[in-house]
Amino acid sequence: MTETRFRPTTVEVDLDAVRHNAAALKPEDAELMAVVKANGYGHGAVPVARAALEGGATWCGVALVEEGLELRTAGIEAPILVLSEFPPGAEAVALAHRLTPSVYSKEGLARLAAVARGGVGVHVKVDTGMHRVGVWPPEDLPAFLTEVGAAGFEVEGIWTHLAKSEDDAGATARQLAAYDAALDAAKAAGFVPGLRHAANSGGVLRHPESRYDLVRPGIALYGIGPAAEEGQGLEPALTWRSAVAFARPLAEGERVSYGLRYELDRDAVVATVPVGYADGYPRAASSRADVLIRGRRCRVAGSVTMDQLIVDCSDLDVAAGDEVVLIGRQGDDEISAWELAANADTIAYEIVTRIGERVPRTYRGVSS
Repeated sequence: MTETRFRPTTVEVDLDAVRHNAAALKPEDAELMAVVKANGYGHGAVPVARAALEGGATWCGVALVEEGLELRTAGIEAPILVLSEFPPGAEAVALAHRLTPSVYSKEGLARLAAVARGGVGVHVKVDTGMHRVGVWPPEDLPAFLTEVGAAGFEVEGIWTHLAKSEDDAGATARQLAAYDAALDAAKAAGFVPGLRHAANSGGVLRHPESRYDLVRPGIALYGIGPAAEEGQGLEPALTWRSAVAFARPLAEGERVSYGLRYELDRDAVVATVPVGYADGYPRAASSRADVLIRGRRCRVAGSVTMDQLIVDCSDLDVAAGDEVVLIGRQGDDEISAWELAANADTIAYEIVTRIGERVPRTYRGVSS
């Protein structure tokens, strides 16, 4: 049954842009893992995974077992790495669906060993300084790999994650030095993984020495740089649109929205747009962010409310039904995810991943 949609607030995802980005990010001498966690960074995990694989990716990466199961249910057969250890009780289901485990603790290894039938390839994560998860200190890696082998698993990969690859070359160099030392120690102990991987989006774009055998771009796959000025040559895949629901002229001195904190400093047209913080539009952007209407920037006026926001259109002739671009291009101007993030004191990652479920996604460039 086709879902009935009445509200004009939608996200459009350009899958050709995803294919372009995957091809642009893939090194000639390394594989590419398309990281599609968090519903493909808000873009839609299944369509994005398919497009990325068509663009040259050979792996998919997810944060949750449930995310991996979604890909498998959709018919995606590429290898899928779960980037954290399987939660207790998920091991049998995950392995039955051929999800590749990350492992880095004795407890996680024991849980896998209790259900695995042998011959399963695992990726061992080593902590080189981010201190979220991973074998720590890195000098303990050979001993842990010995335990992995004794449990009957194949060490298919050894990986780490970079904490500041988008803006701190020194920190990245220190992490990579620790990683290289851990790999050397692993090799001396007889463990030579087929896949060494460290590069996230910042690593791919800024640190060629981090690319090894496989790269794991996340945000860059979607055409958004890991920092505001990063990502030249990438194509943003997401456009977030709505439409004016109501417009009226107001006199200088009138105040609008909850709290009446926004006062018009001249006569102006104000427009109501049916999108709010329940849809993921950040309340912190109140009176700070712009939207595009008729090719012109208009300021969000006053508090973003749960389901609607008000826009100060100045002297622009605005009418109900006019397209409103929240993220994306209209005419010669563009609102980027990083611009909206800056006006909400956050990062572009949070902006796109928090676009809510009640905002439908539509797709361009769907392959036949």
